[in-house]
Amino acid sequence: MVTSLRSFDELAAARWSCRGYEPEPVPQEILEAIATTAQRAPSWCNTQPWHTEIVSGAELDRLRKALAEDGRWGSDFAFPERYEGVYRDRRREVAWQLYDAVGVERGDRAASGAQTMLNFEFFGAPHAAFITVPTALGVYALADAGAYVQTFLLAVESHGLGAIAQAALAQKADFLREWFDWDEDRSLVCAISFGRPDRGHPANSFRSHRVPVAEAVRFHG
Repeated sequence: MVTSLRSFDELAAARWSCRGYEPEPVPQEILEAIATTAQRAPSWCNTQPWHTEIVSGAELDRLRKALAEDGRWGSDFAFPERYEGVYRDRRREVAWQLYDAVGVERGDRAASGAQTMLNFEFFGAPHAAFITVPTALGVYALADAGAYVQTFLLAVESHGLGAIAQAALAQKADFLREWFDWDEDRSLVCAISFGRPDRGHPANSFRSHRVPVAEAVRFHG
């Protein structure tokens, strides 16, 4: 367990998307500490619209098996129809970083598809979180959920653990709504798999790039 606080810049720079985990679970007190920190995320008018389910151990194993057996697909929020320009380029770049790391050759759709399906096994993580928001609150609830997800991810990093936010699991919204008995007025945003990272796993051997500030920010005045 981390015994001293790291600066925000250190946490933001160190955070990465972990796709391989050690099987040992994280102690309950650390799970609660992560959730407590995440709850400090800002939200529009302090509505705090997020609700999170954290699943671990045998229950997560049962969920993995049930996900693999369920054939339904569909998300509560529309996925992008396509990526164009620099957004397509950035998406392709990180995909090929991953595929190169795990040995998927270009054009091998079976292997790339198998890698994608590891999302639904939570990449072997011992814990997974599922975040929903009230549908009626619209885009502002999604913005709030984004702040919550980032705070959760940085809280995980602060404890020396690994995590990955997964939009892929949003495609199983109908199944997960039944599994968790969510009300119809709540919508699934994403999942987060997390735990102790397997630092020797090939999928964890690369880091995605960020564009320079000059390409993302305009300063005025």
